[in-house]
Amino acid sequence: MLKTLSRIFLALLLLGAGWSVSGESPYAVYKSASSFDDVLQALKMAIEEKGMYINNVMHMGEMLERTGKDLGAEKQIYSKAESIEFCSALFSRRMTEENPARIVNCPYIISVYRLPEEPDATYIVHRRLNIGDNSPVMQEVEAMLESLGKSAQEAW
Repeated sequence: MLKTLSRIFLALLLLGAGWSVSGESPYAVYKSASSFDDVLQALKMAIEEKGMYINNVMHMGEMLERTGKDLGAEKQIYSKAESIEFCSALFSRRMTEENPARIVNCPYIISVYRLPEEPDATYIVHRRLNIGDNSPVMQEVEAMLESLGKSAQEAW
């Protein structure tokens, strides 16, 4: 009985702690005082300078605004928001060779957004792909994503 209660207590603690035992956020968020357009352009340039191909630029803010109205939602989430979808053949190949399930991480996406209540701040965000994984390849992918986020953060 005590063993069962201990397991239940541990499970409740883990649920209360969120998705990660370590408490590390699944997102890397960078804040910039630069304009939305400057940050977005800096991110695009940083991706292309690393020899990667931009597959798509998704206009997330516009889509969420439009569908929000269709759903009867009144709150404006973003004043501007776009997500850039891109790929690295080298990293994608290496990480999926090591673990085929990592296909879910392709393509990479980094988003840039502004909040209505913070008109002078631009945010850059990407998923952390290396949480709980000590793979050298995934550490390289994470470092690449971080360098892109920081390049965009330091826009002009």
